[in-house]
Order: sequence, then C-alpha cells, then structure tokens
Amino acid sequence: MIIIGIDPHKSTHTATALDPVANSEVGTLRIEASVFDYRRLMTWAKAWPQRRWAIENAQGLGHHVAQWLLALGEEVVDIPTTATARVRELSRGGGRKNDRIDAAAAASVAALQGDASPVRAESTADSLALLDERRVNLSQSRTRAINQLHALLRELMAGGAPTSLTAATASKVLSGFRPRTATDRVRVALAKDSIADIRRLDQQLAASIASITAVLDEHGTRLRETDGVGPVLAARLLGRTGTPSRFASEASYANYTGTAPIQIASAETDRHRLSRYGDRQLNSAIHTIAMVQIRMPDSLGRAYYNTKIDEGKTPRAAARSLKRHLARHLWRVMLADEKRSTRQVPETAAHTT
Repeated sequence: MIIIGIDPHKSTHTATALDPVANSEVGTLRIEASVFDYRRLMTWAKAWPQRRWAIENAQGLGHHVAQWLLALGEEVVDIPTTATARVRELSRGGGRKNDRIDAAAAASVAALQGDASPVRAESTADSLALLDERRVNLSQSRTRAINQLHALLRELMAGGAPTSLTAATASKVLSGFRPRTATDRVRVALAKDSIADIRRLDQQLAASIASITAVLDEHGTRLRETDGVGPVLAARLLGRTGTPSRFASEASYANYTGTAPIQIASAETDRHRLSRYGDRQLNSAIHTIAMVQIRMPDSLGRAYYNTKIDEGKTPRAAARSLKRHLARHLWRVMLADEKRSTRQVPETAAHTT
C-alpha cells in the first residue's frame, strides 16, 4: 500500500508518494489546482494500484481535490496541520519546510495511523451547515442595519424609535417627520435606505428558513420532535455534528459539544467543573434547548431539571446536568436517523433494479 500525501495550496498542490514499509519516498509531483491537472495527478498515481490519499487540511484548501478523489472512489483521509508540524519537528532536516516535505509529512501521519480521519462525501449535513452559516450572516446584517437605523432616528427625533424596531414601525415613525436642516434630510434619506435594507433582509431570512425546512424534510430528521428544537437549531445540530456515527459513544459526543463536565480529582478531592472546550456553537444550541425546556412546565427536560434540584443540586448545576442529558438524547436521535437512512438506501436501490 502506497500512501500519497498532498500539501494543498490555493493555486498549486504538491503530492508525495510514500512507501510505509521502506519508509521512503517513491515519487513526487506538483500540479496546478485545476481539473485538468487533477487528471494528470490520477494518471501519475496509477503507477501504484494499491494506494491511499492523505490530504493536509482536507476541510480547507484541500477540500476540492479531496471531494474530487472521493467521487472517483479513492480512499482519502484528512490530516490536521498540527500533525504534519509534529512530524517535521521529529524528522531529520533541521526544521526545513517546503511543499514536498509537508506532503511527505501528511503521508507519514497516515502511515502511522495517527491523527488521520476519513474524508466522507458531502451530505445533507454539509448543506445544512452552509444554510445555517448563511442565515447567521443575514441575521447579523439585519442586526447591524437595525442598530444603524436606531442611531439615525435617535438623532432625528427626541426619544428615538421603540426598542423593538421593525421596517414597518420605522416607516410609520418617519412618515410624519419633516426635516428642518440639510443634515436632517441626509439622515432621513439614510434611514429610508436602512429600512429598505431591513425589508430585503427580512425576505431573505424568511427564504433561508424555508430552504432549511425543505432540506430538513428531505433529511427526515426527528430532531424537531424534541421540545425546544425548531428548524434553525435542528440545522445547526446536524450541520455541525456531521455524521453522528463518527463519535464512538454519546460520551464522546458530549465531550465534543463541551457539555461533559471535567473531572478534577486529587487525593481526597473529587469534583467536576464546567468544560470550556468543545464546539461552542453546538454547546450554545444545546444550552438554548435546555433553557426552553426548563421554561416549559410539562416538558421532559423540566422534569429532569426538577429531579436534579430535588437531589440538592443548585439551579446552575441542574441546568448543566440537563445539557449533558440532552447531548445524549440528541446524539441518539441523530444516530437513529442515520441508521434509518442507510437502511432505506439499499431498499430504494433494490426497487429500482
């Protein structure tokens, strides 16, 4: 088995073939980042029928070539940049760094079965991650436009506008205002532009939610059956979790989301403290679900929270326990959805043949 490491850049990629048995390089190739040169890369790689690809940062600069290789049925693993850096530090060469050495380091990490992780073809989770990122950007742009409009209205009239400002409210406030100075006329014109921006962003946000809902329906997830989980949070959970089966257990997933407390044990002391690690956006999503469930008197989350309070936990500790419980529940739901979808694919294929 030959391992081909790739050091990707925006305009060029460098590939180095490594024989892990002899621990020696058997070839190297530098190509342009283009489909034409991807084909040249494959022609070069056919010299080794038994091969595996190790791409440094396959989720970043190596994303396109990694997905292209996957489409051809190649086996591809992702190598973190930190892993290749460690290999360079431990190898001979006095800390030298170039594209060929980086590609060989990526192949070495894969050969040692180190921090390499399999690269999978893009799925519905990737679509949801893109849609969620787009919705967040639109929401941030709307907040910025609202803040700018508030500032303009505060300068135009005493007391400004109501706190919960919308495009319709701002239009109504401006309808009876008559500017007295040239500067106020500029402010009014800018305020009207901001109102138009807010209306456009509101329409785009509504369309974004509709797109997210359509993809969730296509996915068939049952996350939305959980109290506190709507389309936005379901998209974030699926998009940032990716493939649930990549986590060995629900404890592994809880650690990934930062909802698993960290044990601090020494001599007679044994306690747990709040984790600041993990995916903070996933942690925030689970926190939101927990807060919603605590406010719902008849929810299962509220019952679990009350149980922890009865055990003598503080409200904050009980909420942390609920978040840990929700991480377990959400992972199991996503895992069950994944297993159900993989069973349906062969059945569908059988009906079409």
